[in-house]
Amino acid sequence: METGTSIDNTGYEGIKNGSWFIQFRNGCNPWMARYVYGLIFLLANLLAWALRDYGRGALTEMRKFKNCKEGGDCLGTEGVLRVSFGCFLFYFIMFLSTVGTSKTHSSRDKWHSGWWFAKLFMLLGLTIFPFLLPSSIIQFYGEIAHFGAGVFLLIQLISIISFITWLNECFQAQKDAERCHVHVMLLATTAYTVCILGVILMYIWYVPEPSCLLNIFFITWTLFLIQLMTSISLHPKINAGFLTPALMGLYVVFICWCAIRSEPVGETCNRKAEGSSRTDWLTIISFVVALLAMVIATFSTGVDSQCFQFRKDENHEEDAIPYGYGFFHFVFATGAMYFAMLLVGWNIHHSMKKWTIDVGWTSTWVRIVNEWLAVGVYSKLTIKTLYYLFLIQFVMFE
Repeated sequence: METGTSIDNTGYEGIKNGSWFIQFRNGCNPWMARYVYGLIFLLANLLAWALRDYGRGALTEMRKFKNCKEGGDCLGTEGVLRVSFGCFLFYFIMFLSTVGTSKTHSSRDKWHSGWWFAKLFMLLGLTIFPFLLPSSIIQFYGEIAHFGAGVFLLIQLISIISFITWLNECFQAQKDAERCHVHVMLLATTAYTVCILGVILMYIWYVPEPSCLLNIFFITWTLFLIQLMTSISLHPKINAGFLTPALMGLYVVFICWCAIRSEPVGETCNRKAEGSSRTDWLTIISFVVALLAMVIATFSTGVDSQCFQFRKDENHEEDAIPYGYGFFHFVFATGAMYFAMLLVGWNIHHSMKKWTIDVGWTSTWVRIVNEWLAVGVYSKLTIKTLYYLFLIQFVMFE
């Protein structure tokens, strides 16, 4: 199908309800486009990693760029930042050119879903462009990337909480609520069991000595936060049930585990890090899984634009776009900053070892703050619900 060729409403509906293969076979459509953008994002991640870990072999070619200073400023940490900057520019331009799109078959819809040859040349140009810039500009971008990565984490956090809340509401809205109640209790019990098991394993693995006070604090505080979320959810005025705090508990335990895993190699309280200081097949697999998880998280968050809509439109028009194009590209733009921070350990002056990701004390504290923020956002939403219920009752009594 030629670029810019329109698909009628019947064709769009068939593609939307068709299989994954049909979405690709029918060429330029928004359902196929999101996978292509996700693939571009993955390739950018791989390029940044390759320049960081194996870029020394490209030293001769890097000498052609006058700002690379014998290739040194285009490899390692700066190489990651330059690739990230090019990826950010690509998605930010796509964000500016597609934000506000509401109808399929419009010119901006065709730009989002087609014109791949033009976008391929634009992507190549934006990938090369950062290597022509002086080191000072790249360092400045690295400082801004801290903020952009934080925005990405916040967007991802709201998306996860929205999904957990939606899942709980779906169970509560079922007609056969009595039978679903058993399923909810089973799922919540399993989630709490995994949380307790995770906390115990973290005590075993990361608190080998009583002097590991920081890890003891991280793990114990996580256990307290789970109890806090459960208490708020079970308040008689809220009555959110066990499922939402249980699933949130899984999330905060996972973040705490990632935070402690990010502690630098050589710390006496992180024997797992000492065991993984050498590059083996398990280290490589862990790196690949972490990289793919980051891409999948960015992809899934970008598609989930409805959780950020203040007004939920229940009357969906037939020619409405399937997801917010502008929001989708904005998430990928901030995701470009996020993967740069992971590959440099949130420290633009820090050199990372091969096959490592998100390692360093800065990474640890970013994870911990993200965990506390997750509990804070969840608690604020539930307390806000309680406040609204109180206002409703007050008005009714008045």
